[in-house]
Amino acid sequence: MQQRKLGNSGLEVSAIGLGCMGLTFGYGPATDKRDGIALIRAAYERGVTLFDSAEAYGQASEEMVGEAVAPFRDKIVIATKFGFKDGDAKAGLDSRPERIRQVAEQSLKRLKTDCIDLFYQHRVDPNVPMEDVAGAVRDLIAAGKVKYFGMCEAGVEAITCAHAVQPLSALQSEYSMFTREPEQEILPLLEKLGIGFIPFSPLGKGFLTGKIDAGTSFAAGDIRNTLPRFADEAREANHNLVTLIGEVAARKNATPAQVALAWLLAQKPWIAPIPGTTKLHRLEENIGGADVVLTAEDLRALADVLARVPVQGERYNAQQMKTVNR
Repeated sequence: MQQRKLGNSGLEVSAIGLGCMGLTFGYGPATDKRDGIALIRAAYERGVTLFDSAEAYGQASEEMVGEAVAPFRDKIVIATKFGFKDGDAKAGLDSRPERIRQVAEQSLKRLKTDCIDLFYQHRVDPNVPMEDVAGAVRDLIAAGKVKYFGMCEAGVEAITCAHAVQPLSALQSEYSMFTREPEQEILPLLEKLGIGFIPFSPLGKGFLTGKIDAGTSFAAGDIRNTLPRFADEAREANHNLVTLIGEVAARKNATPAQVALAWLLAQKPWIAPIPGTTKLHRLEENIGGADVVLTAEDLRALADVLARVPVQGERYNAQQMKTVNR
């Protein structure tokens, strides 16, 4: 698979990574550990070198990733995150320097490694000065426990402030044909500062695959049950957008998901999306998105579709939106 350099820091990853959240958290029952390990190893065999976890996804997530990548640890990039009280997103934010150091130590043990490749602040904590957060990560980098610093869902001011203390290698935020807000201020800033971009939910939490419609039901515990964009009326309206994307996909002999990923890769050469899945055939489909080349005509057609059919519904509920630093 093609490799991509994320900004000016020297961090290089596969064009498409693997978001590991859904293996243990957020989308219903956790995947069996053996199956999760097998999927992660299958991803590596197919060229994936970026594997994304977090303390907030539960201890099982980091342990699964650590065990899965052990045979090829020095050939891949592990990303994980700090920033919530006791690792629980529902308990509130906590990016105090002492907490950052504590999370780093526990993540190193769970991941069975001596260095975290990419350590993100999961959400900006308004109660802790950004200089203190970036300074704590800078110290971990100096100690050899972390290689690169990242932030998630951070805004212009927070990114600029953190970058001045400890240069950022990557920002992770939701970005797709379903969620284009980063184009307004975030992408220009990242380009200016030389920071890479790692979009999560690049398939609109599954909607851009074309497999979700108004009649789709989600398992208990699936976060999509609480999101406005997946309410019945919004789902029906948004399915029209996916249908039109599917027409472009058919002309490219590709799937809607592959076109959605190829569209992201075409936006900037320093973007590397991390779609998640629990199924091998979906993994292979997603990886195939890196091989789909969209022409200028294809991109114009998609731009026309996106302009004509606006997405209905917010990506998060009101409480979740409060944690997005914009």
